[in-house]
Amino acid sequence: MCNLYSMTRNQDAIRNLFKVTKDSVGNLPPMPGIFPNRMAPIVRNNAGERELAMVRWGMPSAQNKLFEAAQRRAAKLEAKGQTVDFKELLRMEPDSGTTNIRNLKSKHWTRWTGLEHRCIVPFTSFSEYNVDYGGNVWFAIDDSRPLTCFAGLWLPGWTSVRLVKEGETTNDLFGFLTTDVNNFMKPIHGKAMPAILTKPDEVETWMTASWDEAKELQRPLPDDGLRIVAQGASKYDGAPADEIR
Repeated sequence: MCNLYSMTRNQDAIRNLFKVTKDSVGNLPPMPGIFPNRMAPIVRNNAGERELAMVRWGMPSAQNKLFEAAQRRAAKLEAKGQTVDFKELLRMEPDSGTTNIRNLKSKHWTRWTGLEHRCIVPFTSFSEYNVDYGGNVWFAIDDSRPLTCFAGLWLPGWTSVRLVKEGETTNDLFGFLTTDVNNFMKPIHGKAMPAILTKPDEVETWMTASWDEAKELQRPLPDDGLRIVAQGASKYDGAPADEIR
């Protein structure tokens, strides 16, 4: 499960590589550590444009998981003698989001696989944690950390409680696909790896093709498709220390 990645290339590189027709970001600084539930750049299909936008990382979690969490919360409150409005409790149940999308046959995800919900997520490296490798292990296409992307889905205007201290907010959200690991990653992180698009025609397929064609891109890279570019305790990659924010 990938919950940390880096994006340190500039906006011109993103616009040019991914054929962006609308840039809504403003100024985009290097982002050597992108974490769940934070804002990050995506390139999305939006109202006929291929738009570069800042969107919050983490799609809505499955309703049954939120229901079960609210049930546990209700039981604790009732055990203290408090009266519970379960409908309201469920509405306000915190959901920091689902960062990685795996089971695309699930009804939770099939409603968002149309072209209007497709996006790509630019990155230069991503991290998986393995204590035997010293902590965070950073992967990239090669040692130069070239700009590439994950295949993703996005959703406009979802109202939920992301953080208790924020209360109920409305956000555009995104997540990216994961798939089986290749043999290179398996010793480090055997559960899953991101679905990565490395060729222009793959990006075009993901952003423009029918779902029957696009879903074939949820597959691991070849075993020689990644390199380890950094490892250790740092949660940041690809930028000097004074650029870390």
